[in-house]
Amino acid sequence: MPKVLISDNLSQRAVEIFKQNGIDVDFKAGIKKEELLSIIAGYDGLAIRSETKATKDLIDAATNLKVIGRAGIGVDNVDVPTATTRGIVVMNTPFGNSTTTAEHALSMMMALARQIPTANASTHAGKWEKSKFMGVELCGKTLAVIGCGNIGSIVANRALGLQMRVVAYDPFLTAERAESMGVVKMELDAALAIADFITLHTPLTDSTKYIINEPRMAAMKKGVRIINCARGGLVDEKALKAAIESGHVAGAALDVFEVEPAKENILFGMEKVVLTPHLGASTSEAQENVAVQIAEQISAYLIRGEIMNAVNIPSITARESAELKPHMLLATLLGLLAGQLVESAIRTITLEFDGQIAKLNTKPIHSILLQGILASHDENVNMVNAIHLAKERGISVGETKFDRDSNYKTMITLRVTTDKQSYVFSGTLFDGDKPRIVEANGIKLEAALSPIMLYTVNDDKPGFIGSLGRILGEANINIAHFHLGRNNAKTEAISMVSVDNLIPIDVLKKIQSLGGVQRAVALLFQ
Repeated sequence: MPKVLISDNLSQRAVEIFKQNGIDVDFKAGIKKEELLSIIAGYDGLAIRSETKATKDLIDAATNLKVIGRAGIGVDNVDVPTATTRGIVVMNTPFGNSTTTAEHALSMMMALARQIPTANASTHAGKWEKSKFMGVELCGKTLAVIGCGNIGSIVANRALGLQMRVVAYDPFLTAERAESMGVVKMELDAALAIADFITLHTPLTDSTKYIINEPRMAAMKKGVRIINCARGGLVDEKALKAAIESGHVAGAALDVFEVEPAKENILFGMEKVVLTPHLGASTSEAQENVAVQIAEQISAYLIRGEIMNAVNIPSITARESAELKPHMLLATLLGLLAGQLVESAIRTITLEFDGQIAKLNTKPIHSILLQGILASHDENVNMVNAIHLAKERGISVGETKFDRDSNYKTMITLRVTTDKQSYVFSGTLFDGDKPRIVEANGIKLEAALSPIMLYTVNDDKPGFIGSLGRILGEANINIAHFHLGRNNAKTEAISMVSVDNLIPIDVLKKIQSLGGVQRAVALLFQ
């Protein structure tokens, strides 16, 4: 039975969902790091929010861990590269708190426009400073949405309802999508230059660090207001303070900070700055949503291998899982075949997809096929770290999809080049779900793969099959199936022989010493 640890304060519904799915679950919210390090090796899954830091030392100690689930969007508190190297899936819940975070950003924008926090404090203090708190309307103003994904698109939609003009910058936003949303797609600096309000909804990466910096603030309209409910570090806080003090920026509203928890900050005490303690996802509805989602996602992965909202491996939905299952098996077998036959360092791997498979989500095929190839050389490889390990070894991986007539409804071709030679293997599915190898290094054959096999390349001359059968018979090794192919010139043949027993080294050497045998390899597909 899989075992999961919840180490942060998640809704009790998460515990119930794990139990309903037959998963053993421990709830230890607020657990100290030392204790967590001492017990983490006993768990298959770890469910967290933002308090637990899944650092390298924790991941290294988690010898049985298969999945880390973050109930929320950001995975800043997870060492994703280390998890990937270790073959651990890292998941988040990108949709559970989208509406809540978008609403908080809009609330911050309204509070900033009407100076509500300072007006509230003044009124509570018994003052009546009506003339001091002159605000601005949102109607008719231009809002620049930087990052138009799940949250940004909700903000844009709500802002249009407030009769604001919305411009958007997002490198992945298509012109068609922008038009359907009713926003104007613009380049970053152009959008910032015309905005009355700017709201940020991008992840924090090397390219977005300080995306709002001193030069960009200087180029903005005087009187602009900046809202950040995404990630601390998107805004240069020192430059923001200076821009507000100079009067160029009219104000800012921040829910996130470069250093959290923010017990000290240079923006504290500034009347023109509205601050909240990372409350973007802090509604009862959102916390319930993300807890339920992460519990369901972790359960689906541990029980069925279904991958949803993973940040370090292509996701596979339940429907895709059913469609891809036979193709994944075929890819695994192709990878294992190549991995056992390739004799020198791999330089490139190219996948070609024909027919039905070309219309499916082929990204998981990359991972499972690479896993098969590398499994002969690295026992720790799995779907999660296979691509990472391939890159680490300097292997270039590519794919091509074809829409062309073929003899088969679906086919995967694997091309491998090494520093010495090239290999080509093709496979298809018979009856929709039965993997078959249909070509090996230019020679056509039809071979069903079984757990134990013998692969031979030999001169196409009489007597070989009889000699091979004699050696196997003398070793009391029964032949279950014999698959043979020969080149067009009838000079070379390939055989793939299914046998019932493991082939001892001395027997393999006898086969290799037969006249005309170029190569003989014992294969395992287990």
